[in-house]
Amino acid sequence: MRVLLACGAGLSTSILMKKMEKYCEGIGEELKIDAVPVNNVEGYQNDYDCVLIGPQVSYRLDELKEILTIPVAGIPSLDYAIGNAENVMKLAHKITGK
Repeated sequence: MRVLLACGAGLSTSILMKKMEKYCEGIGEELKIDAVPVNNVEGYQNDYDCVLIGPQVSYRLDELKEILTIPVAGIPSLDYAIGNAENVMKLAHKITGK
């Protein structure tokens, strides 16, 4: 699975990214994951299966769905806040069908 996380500056998602890496390592799932500012997402889309955006930029969700050619979803606030890597990976699998 190749997941691109996006938030306002790409910093707060880096904490979640590390938790997701650890979770996937623990279950033996291959994961390529990066975190970027939401304004840079379009340039990265060809390298990922999906984009997951942080709650603080959820107002951009509809816009991103229109301009990107890969699935996009907003990470639920609670999962984002507590770093629930399992739920976030379930979301990635759900929107990609993988």
